[in-house]
Amino acid sequence: MNLIKIILKYVPDVLQPKRKVVKKLKFYRAVRILGPGLVTGAADDDPSGIATYSQTGAQFGFGQLWTALYQIPLLIGIQEACARIGAVAGKGLAGVVKDNYSRKVLYGVVVLVALANIINVGADIGAVSASVKLVVNIPFALIAILTAIIIALLEIFISYKVYAKILKWLALALLSYPITALIVHENWGKILYATVVPHISLTFSFLFIITGVFGTTISPYMFFWQSSGEVEEEISHHMVAQRGGIPRLTKKFLKDLKIDNTAGMLAAELAQWFIIITTATVLFNHGIHNINTAAQAARALQPLVRTFPDSGQLAKDIFAVGVIGLGFLAIPILAGSAAYALSEAFGWKEGLYRKFSKARGFYGVIIIATLIGLGINFLGINPLKALVFTAVFNGVAAVPLVFLIARINSNKKILGEYVGGKLSRMIVWLTFIVMATASIALFYTL
Repeated sequence: MNLIKIILKYVPDVLQPKRKVVKKLKFYRAVRILGPGLVTGAADDDPSGIATYSQTGAQFGFGQLWTALYQIPLLIGIQEACARIGAVAGKGLAGVVKDNYSRKVLYGVVVLVALANIINVGADIGAVSASVKLVVNIPFALIAILTAIIIALLEIFISYKVYAKILKWLALALLSYPITALIVHENWGKILYATVVPHISLTFSFLFIITGVFGTTISPYMFFWQSSGEVEEEISHHMVAQRGGIPRLTKKFLKDLKIDNTAGMLAAELAQWFIIITTATVLFNHGIHNINTAAQAARALQPLVRTFPDSGQLAKDIFAVGVIGLGFLAIPILAGSAAYALSEAFGWKEGLYRKFSKARGFYGVIIIATLIGLGINFLGINPLKALVFTAVFNGVAAVPLVFLIARINSNKKILGEYVGGKLSRMIVWLTFIVMATASIALFYTL
């Protein structure tokens, strides 16, 4: 044994590079695992999410901080179920509904997700445009038009996976929130208490925002995007010849699916937690309880750059980069998930892996959804207010969709041996109960 220890201790340095290679291979494998789940998680903190979480922190301080903790199992559970349904069926949610439910249910689902997504597209285009205006003094209308055109062209003519890799780096601007929270004086004992112990107020304003928090976190577009995204992953890995075919599932693929989903959703909730902490500390504690402009929202980041000249503009720049990057990441997902739903419902060829000439209906929906979303910005609605309203609308619209997903997740005829386990079924049904309760309580206070 002593001889072995001596040999290991004085092992030649020439072996060190091999160890580094093994570590790099493990790292690259871990990165490759992160696909639709991570992208969906990043898109979950879209401009609507940033605006809603910022308004939450500004209006109620740490009062709704607990949502970031207790949403974790709900978000992971519902998105894992959606991903597994897509992977097992070889088609997206709308396709599964079409095969197993009546046309009334199918059309109801498609109309609901299309309406929610188009409103969200419009709100996010407005947020991106308002953020660009913080940096460059260009008319809002011109920025909105250019944003819509650029996003539509990128999604049609460039692989989403290619430019999503670039845009994911812009999402690093979200790190400005935890950094700000860590450099300012925080009462971490109070923060931890507010995170663990729920605070609920039965008032319209409180329930309105909390419905928005649930709606922007557990959103209809995420259900459809991730289920369809897993099918595209299977096609890219040659596990299924074409959409609708029977996938050759492996234990490794399903394991990686869960890891990818969990990583993406945890990242989304961590970002939410820090955004609420930062806005509560910087805005709420300084008397700013209502956010009406992008400039007001950007003030939450000012402590991060207060030692720099013109710190106000620098804070706006950092905020703008994050919103623009996440907007360009999320808007194609919103339009794309509506396109998946409509294409599957009407039997059109669909998929971002297809060329425009091979899926005209699919890309046509993307173009129309983007243009209608653009048009919403010319109705004179405040972009920041529109983001919060969109989140609330998503919270209400998600209720029947979560109910349907819970039914599918429990159906052995649809999923066979891959039906959701006891824990999965319990969490998805709990998600439905929580979302439904929030929506009912909101309408009751009206």
